[in-house]
Parts: sequence; structure tokens; C-alpha cells
Amino acid sequence: MTEPTDPYAVTADELRQFIERFEALEAEKKDIAEQLKELMAEAKGRGYDTKVMRKLIALRKRKPDEVAEEEAILDLYKQALGMR
Repeated sequence: MTEPTDPYAVTADELRQFIERFEALEAEKKDIAEQLKELMAEAKGRGYDTKVMRKLIALRKRKPDEVAEEEAILDLYKQALGMR
């Protein structure tokens, strides 16, 4: 007669796998963050304004209609404040 297996052992193994996968992804994320930092440092060293570059990157992630609407409102507000 076989003994029943411990149900917690299977759960513990699965939990360990999830945690180890998460830790591996965290390590990859840290490496990628370091690479991004180095890339921006290189761009800055070549004379680019990295603050503006980051704004451009954020704009490229958005829908063109949203960007156009925001820019139109910004222009309207600038005019109202005499900034144009």
C-alpha cells in the first residue's frame, strides 16, 4: 500500500518556482535599468538633452490624438497667460 503524498510539498515546490522566476525577472529588470541608464549617459555625453529625450519617448507611447489634444490645450493656456 502506498502512502498518500504530502499535498503541501507540491504546493511548496510550485511556490518556490514562482518565487525563483520572480527573482530572476527582478534581476533582469535591474540589468535592463542599468543598460537604460548607461544609454542615457552616452546620449548626454554626445550632447543630447536627455530630459527632452525622455519626454519624446513618453509621447511616442501615447496615441497621436491624445497628444494633439493636449498640445492644443497647452497652446490655448499659453495664449491666455500671454506666453505666446
